[in-house]
Amino acid sequence: MTESFSLKVNGVQHRLDADPDMPLLYALRNELGLNNPHFGCGLAQCGACTVHLDGFAIRSCQTRIADAAQGEIVTLAGLGTPANPHPLQRAYVEEAVPQCGYCINGWIMTAAAFLKQNPKPSDAEIRDALTGLKCRCGTHMAILRAVKRAAEIG
Repeated sequence: MTESFSLKVNGVQHRLDADPDMPLLYALRNELGLNNPHFGCGLAQCGACTVHLDGFAIRSCQTRIADAAQGEIVTLAGLGTPANPHPLQRAYVEEAVPQCGYCINGWIMTAAAFLKQNPKPSDAEIRDALTGLKCRCGTHMAILRAVKRAAEIG
Protein backbone atom coordinates (compact mmCIF):
# COMPACT_ATOMS: atom_id res chain seq x y z
CA MET A 1 0.00 0.00 0.00
CA THR A 2 1.41 3.37 -1.03
CA GLU A 3 1.37 6.41 1.26
CA SER A 4 2.49 9.98 0.75
CA PHE A 5 5.59 11.11 2.68
CA SER A 6 7.28 14.44 3.12
CA LEU A 7 11.05 14.17 3.47
CA LYS A 8 13.39 17.03 4.33
CA VAL A 9 16.74 16.09 2.87
CA ASN A 10 19.75 18.39 2.91
CA GLY A 11 17.45 21.30 3.71
CA VAL A 12 15.09 20.66 0.79
CA GLN A 13 11.53 19.38 1.26
CA HIS A 14 10.47 16.48 -0.99
CA ARG A 15 7.15 14.67 -1.36
CA LEU A 16 7.17 10.97 -2.23
CA ASP A 17 4.50 8.33 -2.69
CA ALA A 18 5.96 5.07 -1.45
CA ASP A 19 5.38 1.89 0.49
CA PRO A 20 5.91 2.77 4.19
CA ASP A 21 8.33 -0.17 4.46
CA MET A 22 10.58 1.11 1.66
CA PRO A 23 14.12 1.48 3.00
CA LEU A 24 15.13 5.13 3.29
CA LEU A 25 18.19 4.28 1.19
CA TYR A 26 15.99 3.37 -1.78
CA ALA A 27 14.02 6.60 -1.44
CA LEU A 28 17.21 8.67 -1.33
CA ARG A 29 18.97 6.92 -4.20
CA ASN A 30 16.19 5.77 -6.50
CA GLU A 31 13.51 8.39 -5.95
CA LEU A 32 15.56 11.51 -5.14
CA GLY A 33 18.71 10.67 -7.10
CA LEU A 34 21.05 11.20 -4.14
CA ASN A 35 23.92 8.81 -4.73
CA ASN A 36 26.12 9.47 -1.70
CA PRO A 37 24.64 6.79 0.55
CA HIS A 38 25.57 3.44 -0.99
CA PHE A 39 24.06 0.01 -0.78
CA GLY A 40 26.67 -2.15 0.90
CA CYS A 41 25.59 -5.18 2.89
CA GLY A 42 21.89 -4.32 3.25
CA LEU A 43 22.11 -5.48 6.87
CA ALA A 44 23.16 -2.23 8.61
CA GLN A 45 26.59 -3.67 9.27
CA CYS A 46 29.05 -2.11 6.81
CA GLY A 47 27.91 1.52 7.10
CA ALA A 48 28.03 2.46 3.39
CA CYS A 49 24.41 3.65 3.59
CA THR A 50 24.86 5.95 6.62
CA VAL A 51 22.99 9.26 6.72
CA HIS A 52 22.04 11.57 9.56
CA LEU A 53 18.50 11.62 10.89
CA ASP A 54 18.02 14.53 13.28
CA GLY A 55 21.79 14.67 13.78
CA PHE A 56 22.29 10.98 14.53
CA ALA A 57 24.04 8.56 12.21
CA ILE A 58 21.65 5.86 11.01
CA ARG A 59 21.86 3.03 8.52
CA SER A 60 19.42 3.99 5.78
CA CYS A 61 19.29 0.45 4.37
CA GLN A 62 17.45 -0.71 7.50
CA THR A 63 15.42 2.45 8.24
CA ARG A 64 11.89 2.52 6.85
CA ILE A 65 10.85 5.67 5.00
CA ALA A 66 7.85 5.87 7.36
CA ASP A 67 10.22 6.10 10.35
CA ALA A 68 12.34 8.87 8.80
CA ALA A 69 9.65 11.03 7.24
CA GLN A 70 9.17 13.44 10.12
CA GLY A 71 12.89 14.01 10.72
CA GLU A 72 15.59 16.03 9.06
CA ILE A 73 17.85 13.92 6.88
CA VAL A 74 21.37 14.92 5.87
CA THR A 75 23.47 13.03 3.35
CA LEU A 76 27.14 13.48 2.56
CA ALA A 77 26.12 15.95 -0.15
CA GLY A 78 24.45 18.09 2.50
CA LEU A 79 27.34 18.03 4.95
CA GLY A 80 29.44 20.63 3.18
CA THR A 81 29.92 22.30 -0.17
CA PRO A 82 32.90 22.39 -2.53
CA ALA A 83 33.41 26.03 -1.53
CA ASN A 84 32.88 25.35 2.17
CA PRO A 85 33.63 21.68 2.90
CA HIS A 86 32.91 20.07 6.24
CA PRO A 87 36.14 19.68 8.28
CA LEU A 88 36.00 15.92 7.64
CA GLN A 89 35.75 16.40 3.90
CA ARG A 90 38.70 18.78 4.04
CA ALA A 91 40.72 16.41 6.23
CA TYR A 92 39.99 13.45 3.94
CA VAL A 93 41.48 15.36 1.02
CA GLU A 94 44.46 16.57 3.07
CA GLU A 95 45.18 13.03 4.31
CA ALA A 96 44.64 11.57 0.80
CA VAL A 97 42.17 9.05 2.20
CA PRO A 98 40.01 8.26 -0.83
CA GLN A 99 40.84 5.08 -2.71
CA CYS A 100 37.85 3.51 -4.47
CA GLY A 101 35.51 5.81 -2.53
CA TYR A 102 32.70 3.34 -2.01
CA CYS A 103 32.81 3.38 1.79
CA ILE A 104 33.67 7.05 2.32
CA ASN A 105 30.05 8.01 2.81
CA GLY A 106 29.72 5.74 5.84
CA TRP A 107 32.98 6.75 7.45
CA ILE A 108 32.43 10.49 7.06
CA MET A 109 28.77 10.47 8.10
CA THR A 110 29.50 8.30 11.15
CA ALA A 111 32.50 10.43 12.12
CA ALA A 112 30.58 13.69 11.62
CA ALA A 113 27.84 12.62 14.01
CA PHE A 114 30.48 11.39 16.47
CA LEU A 115 32.53 14.62 16.35
CA LYS A 116 29.39 16.66 16.88
CA GLN A 117 28.87 14.83 20.19
CA ASN A 118 32.57 14.56 21.07
CA PRO A 119 34.52 17.38 19.37
CA LYS A 120 37.87 16.57 21.03
CA PRO A 121 38.08 12.77 21.10
CA SER A 122 41.03 10.61 22.01
CA ASP A 123 42.44 8.16 19.47
CA ALA A 124 40.74 5.31 21.33
CA GLU A 125 37.38 7.11 21.25
CA ILE A 126 37.72 7.64 17.50
CA ARG A 127 38.50 3.93 16.96
CA ASP A 128 35.54 2.93 19.13
CA ALA A 129 33.16 5.30 17.31
CA LEU A 130 34.12 3.87 13.93
CA THR A 131 34.05 0.21 14.95
CA GLY A 132 32.21 -1.94 12.46
CA LEU A 133 32.73 0.23 9.41
CA LYS A 134 34.45 -1.48 6.52
CA CYS A 135 37.01 -0.24 3.97
CA ARG A 136 38.18 -2.92 1.58
CA CYS A 137 40.98 -0.64 0.30
CA GLY A 138 42.66 -0.76 3.71
CA THR A 139 42.81 2.98 4.33
CA HIS A 140 41.86 2.63 8.00
CA MET A 141 44.96 4.40 9.33
CA ALA A 142 44.50 7.33 6.92
CA ILE A 143 40.84 7.54 7.95
CA LEU A 144 41.79 7.70 11.63
CA ARG A 145 44.33 10.47 10.86
CA ALA A 146 41.67 12.38 8.91
CA VAL A 147 39.13 12.17 11.74
CA LYS A 148 41.78 13.34 14.21
CA ARG A 149 42.70 16.20 11.85
CA ALA A 150 39.03 17.14 11.45
CA ALA A 151 38.68 17.30 15.22
CA GLU A 152 41.67 19.67 15.34
CA ILE A 153 40.28 21.81 12.50
CA GLY A 154 36.95 21.94 14.27
